[in-house]
Amino acid sequence: MTRDIIDINDFTILVETAFSKDVIKDSCRFDEPVIAVAFYGSGNVNLEMKSPTGSREFNYTKGLALSFFADEHVDCIHTVTKDNPLECIVIATATRNLQNLPNQEGELFSELLGKLVNPTDHYVEGPSFFMTPDMHQIVDRLFNITYTGKTKMMFFRSQITALLSHFFGQLALNHTQGFKSIDKKRLEMAKEILSNNLDNPPSLTELSKTLGLNTTKLKKEFKEVFGLPVFKYLQNERLTTAHGLISNNQATVQEAAWHVGYDSLSSFSNAFAKKFGYRPSQIK
Repeated sequence: MTRDIIDINDFTILVETAFSKDVIKDSCRFDEPVIAVAFYGSGNVNLEMKSPTGSREFNYTKGLALSFFADEHVDCIHTVTKDNPLECIVIATATRNLQNLPNQEGELFSELLGKLVNPTDHYVEGPSFFMTPDMHQIVDRLFNITYTGKTKMMFFRSQITALLSHFFGQLALNHTQGFKSIDKKRLEMAKEILSNNLDNPPSLTELSKTLGLNTTKLKKEFKEVFGLPVFKYLQNERLTTAHGLISNNQATVQEAAWHVGYDSLSSFSNAFAKKFGYRPSQIK
């Protein structure tokens, strides 16, 4: 488990990663009441937000953007396993700092996260959604920064600002359009089925039958909720999983390609380079 805490203006950025062959639970608390947004990268850890008045569990966190209010009595508990590593970025600000945030960010919090600004309990959950492709790319970059020193911090600051901008932009869009009645549980199940079968995924027809949705509805609603067509999402999952295996020395390039369903090493390398900007053999 690694946990880095970085202060940017009146924001505290918490960057957490954990990889384990065994089942481990990691719990942390904030020192004072905060409003926060958590962004989850690759891996699919279980999350429990435990407060004196109740508990909220998340069994599918990969790609999730979750806003919440939590005071110093709330435990944020992640369960990490071999197949479910942790990659989480939390952008938090103390409630006392809201009026001091730059660039009218305090106004955005009040307008779009009103019930978090005026909480009624130890833990209050705000809007959540699965990240857009642009947000996914930023989170991937933040966990794979190659710069060092002052350049690294400059890059980190710019990406955090961009990530928060995308979050509020998507939140405003959802607020304007209104949330549609979509069976998100079955769509999350679709993501889980694909993620668990990267080497031999079901066809769109097979996936539709398993979920009890017709193919057209599955394609349309999957893209609306997750921002990507079904098999574009599958490709991203394959490449992100392969990146994790190689960078953590859990597999060679060839083994990683096979693990995520690529028979051709050249096809895998080309797709990898297109997504990340460098070839898998260049990972150090």
